Amino acid sequence: MSYKIKNFNQKINVLIVFYLFTLHFSIKSQTKEKISFNSANPFAMSDVIYNLQNQEKQIVFGQLTVPTDSLKNNEKYPLIIGVAGSLGWRKHHYDYMKMYQENGFATFELNSFKSREINSTVGSQIEVTTAAMILDAYRAFEELSNHPNIDVNRVSITGWSLGGAVALFSGWNPIKKAISEDLTFSSHLAFYPPCFFDPENTDFTDSPIHILIGALDDWTPADPCNTFVKKINKKGNINLTIYPNSHHSFDSEEPVSFNEKGYSFKNCLFKLNEKGDVLMNYLQLPMSSPTMQKIGFLFCVKRGVNLGGNEIYRKKAFKFANSFMNETLK
Repeated sequence: MSYKIKNFNQKINVLIVFYLFTLHFSIKSQTKEKISFNSANPFAMSDVIYNLQNQEKQIVFGQLTVPTDSLKNNEKYPLIIGVAGSLGWRKHHYDYMKMYQENGFATFELNSFKSREINSTVGSQIEVTTAAMILDAYRAFEELSNHPNIDVNRVSITGWSLGGAVALFSGWNPIKKAISEDLTFSSHLAFYPPCFFDPENTDFTDSPIHILIGALDDWTPADPCNTFVKKINKKGNINLTIYPNSHHSFDSEEPVSFNEKGYSFKNCLFKLNEKGDVLMNYLQLPMSSPTMQKIGFLFCVKRGVNLGGNEIYRKKAFKFANSFMNETLK
């Protein structure tokens, strides 16, 4: 009897050691690295397209997370660059990044706001612009293309709200080519981006672009996305999923709440001209400076938006995102 007990205890000890070894290995299965690079502070996309060399310089940083394998030190991994929205990095953004990491992707958390000592652009949208963040994303791509563990031919970009605009318009060829002729994202996944821009130039990347948005979104409304996608698809490769009964940030776990500062763009549709200037919807003047943008917003923008999660469509969005990245990067 004592022999059986002793043998049983030995097996338990072996299992405990194996568990601790496995736990240790799982903890060590990722490396995290702060990456800094040179970017700039353009206000409008026209600043990037026509005057990039004269923009105020800016050092930007982010966190790279790479899977590690002790047997494959030189392994190159597909990379997903993540771009946060106007409220900065939030829990559900990190939930996506964690999911990607667990599925063998390297991820890069772009910190356009923290690099400029900004917490939020809600209610102003002038401190850090879409143009600046698109430039940040490509400069990060350039820097990471030299990393020994990153496969430069398998890099995707994803973002939420303002970051969704970055994910979407980083595929617009006029701004892409002004920044880099050589680097091309393999795919673009945009969560509830602003689709209320009507581009004169519909030359978008051939890489897959997908928009996920809620039907009840009153911050960046879903209806303009239908028009946008139909127009771009005459040349591009873009698709759209609209989730019913879902607000802005439908993929978060937070209850639906009202943000009184947020801009509602339900009544806005702006022209995006060939030069990369966004035009006021009545006067057709370029909103390419903080002052002109504030004036332009007076004609259609209202304050007060709803945002919060829908459990059903959060799950669907995570499932779709995982599938999309596997299909376009692996």
